[in-house]
Amino acid sequence: MPIQRPTYQRPDPSHASDGKRTRLAITMGDPNGIGPEVLLKCLHDPELTSNMAPIVIGSAHVLRVHADTLGYSDLTIHTVTDIPDDVPETGVTVLDVADGASPEVAFGDVTASGGTLAMAAVDRAVDACLSGDVAAMTTAPISKDAIAKAGYKVPGHTEFISKKTGGQQPTMMMVAGTLRVGLVTAHIPISQVAEAVTQTAIRQKLDVLVEALVQDFAIPKPRVAVLGLNPHAGDGGVLGSEEEEVIEPAVQKARADGIDVHGPLPADGYFATQLNQGYDAVLAMYHDQGLVPFKALAFDRGVNYTAGLPIVRTSPDHGTAYGIAGRGMALPGSMRSAIEEAVAIARHRAATMPA
Repeated sequence: MPIQRPTYQRPDPSHASDGKRTRLAITMGDPNGIGPEVLLKCLHDPELTSNMAPIVIGSAHVLRVHADTLGYSDLTIHTVTDIPDDVPETGVTVLDVADGASPEVAFGDVTASGGTLAMAAVDRAVDACLSGDVAAMTTAPISKDAIAKAGYKVPGHTEFISKKTGGQQPTMMMVAGTLRVGLVTAHIPISQVAEAVTQTAIRQKLDVLVEALVQDFAIPKPRVAVLGLNPHAGDGGVLGSEEEEVIEPAVQKARADGIDVHGPLPADGYFATQLNQGYDAVLAMYHDQGLVPFKALAFDRGVNYTAGLPIVRTSPDHGTAYGIAGRGMALPGSMRSAIEEAVAIARHRAATMPA
């Protein structure tokens, strides 16, 4: 029986009750990767930009190099040093954080300078969100290796943004239409996963996931599936005890508290047969358990959404793809979905926020 893909309908970022273009910060990502390329391909489409006011944060010089590589030599780049009151509807507005320099673009190389520039853009975009200068942010891919070379001690975007916005414990959430996957553990070695899967961790991530479904995706009474940790969800304890001792008690306690949650379910069976069984999201125990099937089903349009933050942040579901950087081959579908999702969530939050 063929895998039944999840129902997908693009977010509608066109509706704004006040008729204004939603202001969105888009960080450029690693200058040596495909981030600048995919965002340029997205912003080159007037259908996308007519209903939003994008401000790219990074380097005008780097963006020009990528634009020339793509054949966009006639692209007008409006360089600013702060978030403008009015964002032109034509061309691309770039808030330059390179301090007037012309950073090197070395396609495919992992460099400290690339990591520094990428994180400077993220830092500035978070400030813009916190100040209310923009309604949301979308981040192009960075390299964990490059930012480590630049001296950053955080594993990536999520941890940096979480700390900067108040130290919340957000949940990595992958979104493609009705397919929404949250994670209990994310960027940790597989050898540490079982120890990190605790009743407290499951409940904390489940609460964040449910709140995001209600607040950001307009699902008033979400129904959530929870996966097991072991093959066949432990098979009654034969293949592991975590389901009976940790996951099932956490699920039962959440149900007693009024959350419509079901599990633990076998991961292979869930993604093969239960995607369209009325669940609004699934909570996976670890990174590859959730992301491997997600990307197999929705790699060209998936969005990484950081649930549980006081700001709206999305990103595409792919990395820097150094191997094809500068060759014009990168597909922009996931980046476009990330932009559209950020705008849609920001507008929904604004519409439902108490006066």
